Amino acid sequence: MVTYTPKQIAEYIKVSTTTLRRYEEQGLIPAVPRTNSNHRYYTQVHLQSFITIRSLLQCYEIPVVYEVMRKIKNHEIDDAFWLINEQQYAIERERKRIEETLKMLKNNNIKSRGKIKVKDYMSIGEVAKIAEVNTSAIRHWEKEGLIFSERDNNNGYRMFSVNELRKVLIISSLRKSVYAIDKIRELLQYLDTQNFQGLDQSLSLALDNLNEKLLKQFTSIGELTRYVELVNHHNNIQNN
Repeated sequence: MVTYTPKQIAEYIKVSTTTLRRYEEQGLIPAVPRTNSNHRYYTQVHLQSFITIRSLLQCYEIPVVYEVMRKIKNHEIDDAFWLINEQQYAIERERKRIEETLKMLKNNNIKSRGKIKVKDYMSIGEVAKIAEVNTSAIRHWEKEGLIFSERDNNNGYRMFSVNELRKVLIISSLRKSVYAIDKIRELLQYLDTQNFQGLDQSLSLALDNLNEKLLKQFTSIGELTRYVELVNHHNNIQNN
């Protein structure tokens, strides 16, 4: 049986031994055996577990990666793959959102978004429903000066125009690929100045980033599959 020291694994996947220890403490890898002198050593299944973690972290959020690895350790392999499947569905929804936003930019007369009717002025709840975001996110973007609302004369509630709805849709489409508030503010100025070419390029870049992320996800799923195969093989040997 091939074995590895923590230093060998750390050098191979280009992390520190402290990071390896943290993954172990977080319950992400199989139980780690020790030598007679009480030193850790790793096997092929451990090596693949670390490779899988690093690959998943390139394209999935940390809580998702940790939950997937813990489920595999607890022999909940089907649940782990269904969790990954949910993330694939989420990226598909994100792609459709960006594509719909691109179409919306080229349509000056928006009457509906999906099955939801668009009005001249909408409440924060209506805008949140159309854009599929939380009202707290809209309040935050307004506080940052990215969008603006008017007050209803009758009840004092926030009301958003169609143009502000466009901004909310753009922000929600770009927030995962454009992190700096100032950059998003610059892109929203394209809308105010009718510079649709600049916005189109930004949204197209967001689509390219999603495509790149999707490719990384499929690569990481390959590593995950190899890890599961090794885990099953290891378990079969122990049970026989």
